[in-house]
Amino acid sequence: MASTQPWDKTQIPTLTGKTALVTGANSGLGYEITLALAEKGAHVIMACRNLDKANQAAANIRKQVANAVLTIKELNLSDLASVRRFATEIQPQLTKLDLLINNAGIMAIPERQTADGFEMQFGTNHLGHFALTAFLLQPLLATPGARVVTVSSGLHENATINFADLMGKQGYDKWKAYGQSKLANLLFAYELQRKFVKAGMQAISVGAHPGYAATNLQSGGESFIERIAMAAGNRLLAQSAAAGALPILYAATARDVNGCDYIGPTGFQGMRGAAGKVRSNAESYNEEIATKLWNISIELTGVTYAELQTPERSAA
Repeated sequence: MASTQPWDKTQIPTLTGKTALVTGANSGLGYEITLALAEKGAHVIMACRNLDKANQAAANIRKQVANAVLTIKELNLSDLASVRRFATEIQPQLTKLDLLINNAGIMAIPERQTADGFEMQFGTNHLGHFALTAFLLQPLLATPGARVVTVSSGLHENATINFADLMGKQGYDKWKAYGQSKLANLLFAYELQRKFVKAGMQAISVGAHPGYAATNLQSGGESFIERIAMAAGNRLLAQSAAAGALPILYAATARDVNGCDYIGPTGFQGMRGAAGKVRSNAESYNEEIATKLWNISIELTGVTYAELQTPERSAA
């Protein structure tokens, strides 16, 4: 008889000998994900923008997990040169990569641009991870059963991809820009899975979201009133970062996960509750939109995904 117990960290299998890479591993969801993976014996590469915070986070994890195997590397997803430099430095150390967790992100910030001139949320949350995944394909594809987990948000639900103004230059709305970036995350995750299948690869790509989790993402309100409202929401409605990390850990480690799955809280409006398989919005499954976004992302980042070209495409 199947267990009715909600999925939790105790159900993560032993990960000794596995290698995981977590972006934004020094705080919030990323910290909790890293801690849980380290507890199960994985070697976790902590890819973080702020090395001081990353070192402090690693020290805290080692206090809880005496034998934690952690590697800290600098990664700024808002700068494609940093993404490329990170990949160049880490690739010689990676003969395999079992888990890539595209977790780092920014939310609802004032209008800003990345080092490459992209709208900051789209450039960081989507394009940065799109490029990173491309650079890490070789160790992923060399690892039987490797998984790529891309973290989205429930706020993708009412979003759409504005191809006419991807960078918000015709009118910036921070929440629309955030929703678009999180929808882009899912379109990428599902399209990556399709390309894995077409290329005959054993890796899988899935999406996940934490529900309403109390993290430092909610601390960046522009006004005092907005910051107070977000803090109140965290206290009254949000689940903890540790609870928010569970759907992502489920996506990364549970045995019943398949490519193109979307894992999130199964409780009220997807904001909290037990981790399980859920559905994302209709646009996220639109293959025509996904292909268009993929091709634009290739052009914007300059990456190739050559390893996923089928013989037919390569000969074209």
